[in-house]
Amino acid sequence: MRNRFTILPFLLLILLACGSTRASDLAPDLVLTGAKIYPSPTEPVIENGTILMHEGRIVAVGPTAKIKAPRGAQVIDCKGLVVTAGFWNSHVHILTPGLLHAEKLSSEQIAGQLEEMFTRWGFTTVFDIGSVLQNTTLIRHRIETGEVKGPRILTTGEPFWGKGGTPIYVKGFLEANHINIPDVESPVQGGDRVRQEIHDGADGIKIFAGSVEANSILIMPLDLAKAIVAEAHREGKPVFAHPANQRGIELALQSGVDILAHTTPDGGSWSPALVERLKLAHMALIPTLTLWHVETRNLPPAEFEKGMNEVVLPQLRTYSEAGGQILFGTDVGYIEQSDTSEEFTWMSRAGMTFQQILASLTTSPAERFAFTSRSGRIAKEMDADLVVLTADPALDTSAFSKVRYTIRAGKVIYSEISNAR
Repeated sequence: MRNRFTILPFLLLILLACGSTRASDLAPDLVLTGAKIYPSPTEPVIENGTILMHEGRIVAVGPTAKIKAPRGAQVIDCKGLVVTAGFWNSHVHILTPGLLHAEKLSSEQIAGQLEEMFTRWGFTTVFDIGSVLQNTTLIRHRIETGEVKGPRILTTGEPFWGKGGTPIYVKGFLEANHINIPDVESPVQGGDRVRQEIHDGADGIKIFAGSVEANSILIMPLDLAKAIVAEAHREGKPVFAHPANQRGIELALQSGVDILAHTTPDGGSWSPALVERLKLAHMALIPTLTLWHVETRNLPPAEFEKGMNEVVLPQLRTYSEAGGQILFGTDVGYIEQSDTSEEFTWMSRAGMTFQQILASLTTSPAERFAFTSRSGRIAKEMDADLVVLTADPALDTSAFSKVRYTIRAGKVIYSEISNAR
């Protein structure tokens, strides 16, 4: 009798363990149903689809007729809406006054600023390529712990420039906010600082290949750029470059940079030979077309249009048509304009198709930054990072900016409906 009663607690534990894995306990936390779904830029559209999410991952996606919402799940009716994978913004700055000194800011203050800049525009991942590393990693930590609603943040932290290379347009801001970003004066110093920044949490490195000064563009010494890039690559991190002009592009090519952070209005048209060299170097390009409108707002409209049509848009067009990798980025945080609709219009005017623009927002950055196993597509086992749009960007690419919901790790982090109340 003793043995029989002794074994009962163990049987009870086994039964409880089995009960804990019943289907209802595995139910997804969130269900989107009745949506038009673009699983990726190259896969067939699902006209009336459902997506099931559980514990931050997608567990099923397919026609609504074949997928039922489990009991107890939160269901969002997406009839008439469009769903894509969560967007990446590969050029931002966590450097606005509303995000500095994050240790003194409330969760609501940080979330509100992140919403204005990122989540209301569908961004579930952003790459910050110039900020105060310690401050940015603090904000990232507060997001990752669930204290603050916000996107996944990757960061380069403080950028690198050569001796006397602080860009003229940020000197006043840095001084006013007591931010010290030192010049890098030697290859040894550059390599040491790369190692330190990566140790402190940087996911990449940013160099000013060409730095805009009062009356010139200062090009970083080649030996310094090579040392910085080589050390970053030894640590397995990508390197961004602010090129400024074609000399800056040349430095980026010779030093082995991975991503050009801008097109170059000051550089003239890109020759077929230059485009081919960029392509062979597997260089990615972030166009930041709206930036040039902001920077030249005092120009007569006709003069601005001429520069865009004759220089900037052809740069993007020729590289995109050559098969070069394009990453979406806005430079928000440096510029105040967070609305993305203008950027999509410019990209379309440069000849990019709906599929190409969607790739720049999803699959291309996921590939470039080694997230393809988790991000960029709507598929089973992928991160449940999604954007719900009110209009179809296949019909009008500005619809990429018309966001109803932004979902990060299976949770709604932005709702147009909640904000309208």
